[in-house]
Amino acid sequence: MAISTVAASAPISRSGGKDVGFAIGIVLILCIFFVPVPAVCIDLGLALSIAFSVLILMVALWIQKPLEFSAFPTVLLVATILRLALNISTTRLILSHGAQGTTAAGYIIGGFANLVMGGDFVIGIIVFLILVTINFLVITKGATRIAEVGARFTLDAIPGKQMAIDADLNAGLIDEKIAQARRRELEEESSFFGSMDGASKFVRGDAIAGLIILAVNIFGGVVIGVTRHGLTLASAADIFTKLSVGDGLVSQIPALIISLAAGMLVAKGGTRGSAEKAVLGQLSNYPSALFLAALLMFILGAIPGLPFLPFALLGGLMAFAGVTIPQRIAREKAAAAAAQAASDEKARAEAKLSIKEQLRTPEIELCLSKELTTKLLPSYQEIGSRVAKMRRKFARQYGFVVPEIKLTDDIKAPPKSYQFRIHGTVVATQELRLNEYLVIVGDGKRPSVPGEEVREPAFGMKAIAIAEPFVAHAKREGFKTVDPLSVMLTHLSEVIRNNLAQLLSYKDMRSLLDRLDPEYKRLIDEIIPSQISYSGLQAVLKLLLAERISIRNLNLILEAIAEIAPHARRPEQIAEHVRMRIAQQICGDLLDHGALKVLRLGNRWDLVFHQSLKRDAKGDVIEFDIDPRLMEQFGAEASAAIRARMDQGHHFALVATAETRPYVRMIIERMFATLPVLSQLEIARGFDVRSLGAIS
Repeated sequence: MAISTVAASAPISRSGGKDVGFAIGIVLILCIFFVPVPAVCIDLGLALSIAFSVLILMVALWIQKPLEFSAFPTVLLVATILRLALNISTTRLILSHGAQGTTAAGYIIGGFANLVMGGDFVIGIIVFLILVTINFLVITKGATRIAEVGARFTLDAIPGKQMAIDADLNAGLIDEKIAQARRRELEEESSFFGSMDGASKFVRGDAIAGLIILAVNIFGGVVIGVTRHGLTLASAADIFTKLSVGDGLVSQIPALIISLAAGMLVAKGGTRGSAEKAVLGQLSNYPSALFLAALLMFILGAIPGLPFLPFALLGGLMAFAGVTIPQRIAREKAAAAAAQAASDEKARAEAKLSIKEQLRTPEIELCLSKELTTKLLPSYQEIGSRVAKMRRKFARQYGFVVPEIKLTDDIKAPPKSYQFRIHGTVVATQELRLNEYLVIVGDGKRPSVPGEEVREPAFGMKAIAIAEPFVAHAKREGFKTVDPLSVMLTHLSEVIRNNLAQLLSYKDMRSLLDRLDPEYKRLIDEIIPSQISYSGLQAVLKLLLAERISIRNLNLILEAIAEIAPHARRPEQIAEHVRMRIAQQICGDLLDHGALKVLRLGNRWDLVFHQSLKRDAKGDVIEFDIDPRLMEQFGAEASAAIRARMDQGHHFALVATAETRPYVRMIIERMFATLPVLSQLEIARGFDVRSLGAIS
């Protein structure tokens, strides 16, 4: 028994007895319909009705969105029932004790009658009818129409909004909790506008009931006053009409206030913010409109016959608002920008200290020693500008945007040195001579100024490091000098070229595909994943970039892949076919003074490489098996021939057969990483091909 008692009393204790109190209040309102109420309690009830309506209006003004006052239909019903119950009680008092005077139904009704009517009940009837007309035909009718249309459109939009929520959830933009909250808000919105559509009928019925009650009170009061209290017809009409109109005014004023609250609530629609922000904020966002309105007020004030002071006062206020509002908006924007900047700075500081941030590795990093950081600090802006130009150049040349280059310092780095890191791994380290300029000489003559012989870091060419005072003298001798910052950035550029394949991430490839025309997106849908996967496509692009083949003509590359993908699965085979299809581009990028200079492999080495290819029963190459002594001999002969042409200043490509090209490239890249190796099928028509000899 004790357990059941505790369980039964638990809900009441949780709500603090509010549910019981609310139920008692509703019962008391219903009792007013039947139980006679003294005039003092009527005054208290009428004051409560007015205060309740004003509270509802204030809440409607301050809420941010209509759903924050979703209980409005219920509140409206309670307020309407309260007013009707008070109407019945006042009717009972008016008809019972109306012969005693204008205070027979309480002092509030008598006070309103004297205040509004001024002793003439005709004025009161006219004011009452005007209030009923405004409430019934203007506010209530408009609010009902807005609620009806809002409910209809909200219900029609539910499927689309639910699909949008599901799409955001599937895309990972929101989690399950946010999706549930949005669905719940969508359901509440549809229920709210549907309820508001019906609740507006309460106000309309209340207005009609007010007219009927007024007529009943006047007619019944006159009859009772003449037949029961012995009043004359004029005296009875005067007393009971004043009391009835006062009662109607006391009832219609709260009804008008609540109708206004309902109209403001449904008219807010999708506008967020309180009524002051939604109305005054939007009206004041256009200072030009305020100035034009002020000008019109001054013109109206200057017209003869019209009062000047009211129009001039309003014009001055509008002009003052037009001047001060832009200043206020500018201050608010500046304060918001400062707050946002402070918030972003705090977030960045917290991110730097977080463990997750330490796990993120920059894709490209330029790390300076402590000495270089101190001396290059004034040049950071110039470094950033030149690096941005370098990235734009790479984007135009190779067809994708290389990642951002992070500039850091390392106290453990060797003095006066810098390092280039790709995905956190050091790929190049070099000492930078800050106060010396480089003169690239190669095997040519040297300048007459004193200097130290060094190697240029980007290409390994011979150079002379001279002090800054001798730069002008070297230029007069016809030599070109390179400043230290240019030396470092040229080295960075060459490091990026040598690691293009590592810098093309899966995300970069997907962004390139997303920028294609719709026709090529359909081509991608045809070949992926039925013939090649996204990772396989990325592997093909990486193979091209590894040999510095630009992927800027991605549409041509996709067409070539679509041709060969049904017949070849290995990325190496697909890449070789793509090279043949974009031969025009490859040869065009290798032109030297309008000619394509080539160094052939030679008949002897062609035969050696072909004999080293092992094939399967279908004739496909499955293995490359060459005698190590022949490989060493080829390396020595190729190195001598290539070095001789390079020393002569030629820019050329090595040419082999289509089947042996990948294996020739595999050997040559270890000695000359930047030397292009072409197959005979990749030499496009229309180019001036000049042979520089053969390796034999």
